[in-house]
Amino acid sequence: MTAATYSVEIRDMGGFSAHELYVLLKLRVDVFVVEQNCPYPELDGKDDQALHLMLKRGGEIIAAARIFPPHDDVPAKIGRVVVSPAHRGERLGGALMQEALKTCHSRFPGAPVFLSAQSHLQRFYGSFGFKPVSGEYVEDGIPHIDMLKAD
Repeated sequence: MTAATYSVEIRDMGGFSAHELYVLLKLRVDVFVVEQNCPYPELDGKDDQALHLMLKRGGEIIAAARIFPPHDDVPAKIGRVVVSPAHRGERLGGALMQEALKTCHSRFPGAPVFLSAQSHLQRFYGSFGFKPVSGEYVEDGIPHIDMLKAD
């Protein structure tokens, strides 16, 4: 199946109803904390500083990511990249990354884009032009690598 049928929404925290925010945060907790068996503070106090990119189908959030604007010498950052388990295999991860990069390029022209990737996804992110900028490290029990895409 392809990711052909979805809508794209970008919001800051003020643009969510309580129910919509609950659904987004539940998806992230279900994947990052429960499915990956990784007890860590998913609600990290940074959601109010981010843009929230969502792919939706029929009103359902099927994939999402956070995007932080660049500031000072810090590049834009993409994080909390998640695809609903019910929609895996539909190439939504690639569609989500394309939309995230499109958002970064349109809102923050010329800014490099950073992400902290789970190590097993290095090739996936590399396919979008991200290059490793760190060695592997363990965060919350999961191997990660920092990656950067320069324009």
